[in-house]
Formats: sequence, C-alpha cells, structure tokens
Amino acid sequence: MSRIVVIGAGQAGSALVAKLRALDFSGPITLIGEEPAPPYQRPPLSKKYLLGEMEKERLYLRPESYYAENGIDLRLSHTAVAIDRKDKLVIADGEAIAYDQLALTTGSVPRRLPGRIGGALEGVHVVRTLADVDAMAPGCRRGARVLIVGGGYIGLEAAAVCAKLGMQVTLVEMAERVLGRVAAPETSAYFRALHRAHGVDLREGVGLERLTGETSVTGAQLSDGSTLALDMVIVGVGITPATELAEAAGLAIDNGIAVDGRGRTSDPDIWAAGDCASFPYKGGRIRLESVQNAIDQAECVAGNMLGADADYMPYPWFWSDQYDVKLQIAGLNAGYDRVVVRPGDKEGAVSHWYYARGTLLAVDAMNDPRAYMVGKRLLEAGRSPDAQAIADPATDLMALARP
Repeated sequence: MSRIVVIGAGQAGSALVAKLRALDFSGPITLIGEEPAPPYQRPPLSKKYLLGEMEKERLYLRPESYYAENGIDLRLSHTAVAIDRKDKLVIADGEAIAYDQLALTTGSVPRRLPGRIGGALEGVHVVRTLADVDAMAPGCRRGARVLIVGGGYIGLEAAAVCAKLGMQVTLVEMAERVLGRVAAPETSAYFRALHRAHGVDLREGVGLERLTGETSVTGAQLSDGSTLALDMVIVGVGITPATELAEAAGLAIDNGIAVDGRGRTSDPDIWAAGDCASFPYKGGRIRLESVQNAIDQAECVAGNMLGADADYMPYPWFWSDQYDVKLQIAGLNAGYDRVVVRPGDKEGAVSHWYYARGTLLAVDAMNDPRAYMVGKRLLEAGRSPDAQAIADPATDLMALARP
C-alpha cells in the first residue's frame, strides 16, 4: 500500500493530509512538523492572539486528536534534515521514514535583520510562529516604545496591534510609500492616513541604519540621521520560501520549489504546495503567500497524488485587519495601468479597481464587502465591466455581477 509523507505541518500540510483522507486514501500518512503545536492558523497570531482575544487552542486548525483518529502519524517537534530520493527516505531526528510519495509543504521563513546592524539583539522580533509571538508578548505593554521595520502588510498589522495596546509606535519604510510593492498609491494613501490617525509615527523613504544596545535593543539610528530610544523592534520585511531541504535534495528551484501545473516537482514522486512552491500561471511562474492558496493548492495536490491529474487554477484572494478596517483583496494587480476609485455605501468604505488595457485584474476593498464580493465574482467569471461604470456611484454593483 502506498505510503505518503508530508513535510511541513502548517496550513498547507494540514489541508493536504485531511484531503487525502476525505478522498478515501487508506494508506499510511505521516505529517512531520518542526513546532511542538499541531497545525494552527497564522493570521490571528499577531492580531487576536497577541491582543489576548484568542486562546492558543482556538488557533488549532483541527483538534490534535483528529490526526490519531484519522490514522495520521503526526510527528511534532521533528525536523526533516534530508531527503534520500534514491531509496525514498526522509531523515528526521535520526530516523529514516520511508515514502512512496512525498509532499513538501515547508512554507516560508521571515527575513531577519543582519547581525552586523543589531539584528541579533534581544528585543528584536519577527512575526511568524507561536513562539515568535509568545516571545514578544511581554514587551507589548502600554507606553513601551516600539519600532516597526517594514511597511508591508506584516508591518502595518503589527503597528495596528501595538497602537491598540497603547504603545508608542514608529514605523519606517525605506521605499517611497508603504505597500509600495503590493498595492496602488491610492491604497497606500488610505492606510498611511489610517495609521497616522491612530498615532503611529509613520516615516516613508526612511531606512534603518543600525540598532543600538549591548545585549538588548535600546535604540535605532535611521537613514535620515534621526535616532530613536526603543524598548523593542518588530521586523516585517517579507518572507522567503523554505527551500533548503528541496535544494539539498537536488530538486528544481525557481522562486520557490518549482512545480508543474499539477503540483509535481522535478522528481515525479515528490510534490509541493503552499508558500514554498512556485507554479505556472498565465505564461509565467508565480508563488502566492496566502492562506487561501495554501489550502486550495494543497487540496489539488492531494487529488493529484491519488491520480486526479488536474491542473491547479488559483483564484487569489487575501485579507488584512487593521484597527476597525478590513481590507479584502481579490485577484492579482501585477501589470495594472489604471486604478478606479469607487466610494462605498458607508463612511470610510472605498474600493480600488485595477485594470490593464481595459481588463479587470484585481480589487482592493476597504470596509466594503459588497465591492469585494462583486469583484471576486467578476474575476472568477473572467468578466471586465467598463471602468467608467465602476467609477460611477450610481452604478448598481450587484447588477454587474449577475450572469
């Protein structure tokens, strides 16, 4: 009977093994995870969990008992250190685990500040795991001075939580605007104003020169010549796909573990899904960092491991919670040449619609779930309403979404 091993007990790994059982695969499944906790949600870590509004057990994707009850050998606190492709073995914590098919759902790792500029000082944190958030929680107290490095979604969400906790928050983004790599200037302006309205000292076009302190961080020197006295630092400068194990095994790498349309790597018996995997898309190759992609791609791979032979077709969506604003994004905005701004039905609600040569690419909806829902339906149907109609507040959005 076929033996399946999955390395990486995160969102994708959990979705993959659950889908295998849902598809009536009855063979042995082993799920290997480095962390001591069973697979859990990451998005609430730096929000509700850090704020004390969600208990640890509520983070778990499934009760730990689910895995034993479904015949899944969940090995926590185990690190896979090598893949022997010839003999089809995974080496983890000194044990050789045999597989017939192997799936890599190793996720991604946060970029850290170099040690030469103080990145190794105590009080300098990244946001990725339960352990990361547990380590920073004691320092998140009212009046504490925190520097957020990076104005992407990770940095902005961290700034929002720290501000809500009553901390003195400074955020620096070395690019000319926050969200510069992922959103239009209109969306950047919305969130810039939001954070400044909540007391965040948001500085764009300003980088970090170095952190100061003997063993713990006590301050920072910035690229504009200013200095800050600090109690802690949160680094949100992006993530990189966790490909080290795949590289060492000789698998093809291209902005992540390169897979074909079905999720198969350059080794026909090894698959990959989630943050760690790049896949073909519209004549190119992309890698998506989102919960939705981790689940959908992992479930597609599970089917293909059992012979479904189906290409993965992503329908990207993403969300971010900051203060009382819920940002919902549908689609991918790469290559846009026009942004249409549409006011929402209530104060503070607005949506930004991205077009390229008249084709709708994506929608950013701030506190505007109707615009998000309509945009998502249109994108999934491959339809592009006239931009002028979108811009006109009198246009009935729901009518646009009807077949």
